Amino acid sequence: MKKLNITLSILIFLTVIAAVTSNLEIKHAALALIGFAIIKFIGVAFIFMDLREAHTFWKVAIIVFLLIFTTSILSLG
Repeated sequence: MKKLNITLSILIFLTVIAAVTSNLEIKHAALALIGFAIIKFIGVAFIFMDLREAHTFWKVAIIVFLLIFTTSILSLG
């Protein structure tokens, strides 16, 4: 239960930081927002969905999906 509370606190903190970052006129704000989204995605997938106890195939599949999705988003800009 303690790990869930810590992860939830980190997710809330990253959400607040992302909201503040999106309102700033920073040159690479989009990269920072994508980085926050990646960290939040991994936190939700591995902690709340119990992916860390899943089969290795699912762990690799989620990381490959994340890499493909992130690369496709970054290539658009």
